[in-house]
Amino acid sequence: MIQVIDIHKSYGSLHVLKGVNFTVEKGRDRIYCRQIGCRQSTLLHILGTLDRPDSGKLLLNNEEVFQVNTKKLAAFRNRHIGFVFQFHHLLPEFTALENVCIPGLILGERLSNVEERAKDLLDYLGLSERLTHKPMQLSGGEQQRVAVARALINQPNIVYADEPSGNLDSASSQELHQLIFNLRKDFNQTFVIVTHNQELAHMSDRRVEMKDGTLV
Repeated sequence: MIQVIDIHKSYGSLHVLKGVNFTVEKGRDRIYCRQIGCRQSTLLHILGTLDRPDSGKLLLNNEEVFQVNTKKLAAFRNRHIGFVFQFHHLLPEFTALENVCIPGLILGERLSNVEERAKDLLDYLGLSERLTHKPMQLSGGEQQRVAVARALINQPNIVYADEPSGNLDSASSQELHQLIFNLRKDFNQTFVIVTHNQELAHMSDRRVEMKDGTLV
């Protein structure tokens, strides 16, 4: 589903990514373990089309994604890609339900349809009693589950997660780890995860370590 072909990225004289190549199959998880000196977040931003490479290609379902302008790329990202970050980035003035609905509304779907799907996701994630709660009224684990629901609302081809449990306590981390793999099983959802958490890494189908801008 994903093909990364000879990706290079530099910032000034710093050569961050040095010819990265790999593929990801639908329904499979690929884990990047954090190592000192690696540039995995830069790679994840390029995979998520938040940044462009200096050279190389990124194909999603055989479509070369960087061949379009910034506006079309943003629309592509909204429709096909979900994100879960270490910090949930929920909008504090909106409820859990409203936060989850936002990407669907940006996509142009009817509010009633988006709300129905959002309620189903939040119910699956054990948050059916927290729909009207704002982020400050939720625990860290609950906030991150809302962020997971938001990532899934547009039924994306791929979800990228950057240290998804890095800001959680041990119990919440274990819960989130299991949730990610339940989503893969129940929804056939593909995840690419950047993490230094060895427990999460060892739960994956495949694991690749990154060091000094290349995959090891």
